[in-house]
Amino acid sequence: MTSDERRNELGEFLKARRAELSLRTVGLPDNGTPRRVAGLRREEVALLAKISTDYYTRIEQGRIQPSASTLTTLARVLHLGDAQRDQLFALAATETRRPRHRAVQKVRPQLRRLLDELTMAPALILGRSMDILAWNPLAAALLTDFAALPDKQRNLARILFTDPGMKALCGDWETSARGSVTQLRAQAVKRPDDPRLAALVGELSMRDAQFRQWWGGPHMPSRTVGGKTFHHPVAGTLTLDWDTLPCGTDQELGFWTAEPGTPSYDGLRILASWNATPTADALG
Repeated sequence: MTSDERRNELGEFLKARRAELSLRTVGLPDNGTPRRVAGLRREEVALLAKISTDYYTRIEQGRIQPSASTLTTLARVLHLGDAQRDQLFALAATETRRPRHRAVQKVRPQLRRLLDELTMAPALILGRSMDILAWNPLAAALLTDFAALPDKQRNLARILFTDPGMKALCGDWETSARGSVTQLRAQAVKRPDDPRLAALVGELSMRDAQFRQWWGGPHMPSRTVGGKTFHHPVAGTLTLDWDTLPCGTDQELGFWTAEPGTPSYDGLRILASWNATPTADALG
């Protein structure tokens, strides 16, 4: 199938799906006025997707190639199931777009050594789309056991929105979660054709109503530094400073610190000591 034929089929797919939806299904007001067409109009889909009617019309007409982030939004707006969402992306794909595989993200040995040296600061190496590529033991003790998660689930944004313990742990969960949405949107602008990012946004959009709202809402300024409060079951309440440092292309070091002499610094020492204590299983 040629690219033009695929885009034509994409348009027909979108028309058919919007014809199946009602105003009430998508949360738009219905005053009972008779409608000349079944389902939603183009301008209503565009309104829900926060794009212009002209832009959406050109997608349906096969005149432009929509980005992965736009497709993800349309999948949510049109209430597509997993199979329909896969079909949507397949119809929008071209040979030069949405590569099936990206180069594996690898952490440089010197960064791994740095993580090992940070014994009093929880630290992570974050890659594309906020993927967690490496961490030190104190970061796992503070947040979660990353090693117990499958590789594809080691993502900071995903953990914030899907791990039920995060809302209790993070003193200002909403600020952290909204900040992760801001970062993902910035990544989507730089890499609109990244299938990994599109899949992550699609998953979180389907699973979490707040993520859907924030993804389509006003932009928040991106923050690379700031204060974070944690209510940890072992170390107690920790007020930590969060910083990020770029480490080459598509990677950054994120770490939390506390001022020496403060209760939070003592709490990190307790956490480090607790993390170093052998468990019953380890003792056999």
